[in-house]
Amino acid sequence: MMSAQSARPPLFITFEGIEGSGKTTQIARLAARLEQSGRSVLLTREPGGCPVADAIRSVLLRPDHAGMVPRSELLLYAAARAQHVEEVIRPALDAGRWVLCDRFADATLAYQGFGRGLDSALIEQVNRLSTQGLVPDLTLLLDLPAADGLARARDRNALRAGANDDRFEREEMAFHHRVRNGYLRLAEGNPRFRLIEARHAPEQVEKLVAAAVDPFIAGFADP
Repeated sequence: MMSAQSARPPLFITFEGIEGSGKTTQIARLAARLEQSGRSVLLTREPGGCPVADAIRSVLLRPDHAGMVPRSELLLYAAARAQHVEEVIRPALDAGRWVLCDRFADATLAYQGFGRGLDSALIEQVNRLSTQGLVPDLTLLLDLPAADGLARARDRNALRAGANDDRFEREEMAFHHRVRNGYLRLAEGNPRFRLIEARHAPEQVEKLVAAAVDPFIAGFADP
């Protein structure tokens, strides 16, 4: 149910981007800023966000699962998303909470479609099934060259004790180029997307995110 203080349903905002684009940092900063303005915010991620989806995440990202075929990958992502939407995202929105999600269905089109070469019509059909028609109100695409993002991801892992590259970070550079180009194709002409230049320092990217989000929010009545 929508909060009695809210003039409209809460927003569902997603962050997308290649490895190392800074999504995790920026989504946390936006969540904190929204909470400071008095909104109730759920911060979540994909794959994962609930116990069943987290278990699937561990299968998807393990480096020793390099032999996983693209169809299996697609269906595992769909299974994790179906559980995540049913158990976490829908209930939060129904309760009047704003939901910020680190990746959602667009990631499947970028990674399994453009990256792996699976048919986009098939992926869209699977996405509709897994999301039950739920579409983000706003999607922030943090963009930077694939080589820069991958270098960031590996530097991040080097700073974390015991952290290793996941299965996607170990892919060849051509794969990451295809994913990045796929994201740009998805965003082109789509009013739901806002393209954020992510090569800057985190503080500057945060300002760019605010410049994209604030006018969008201003178009709706605030609580």
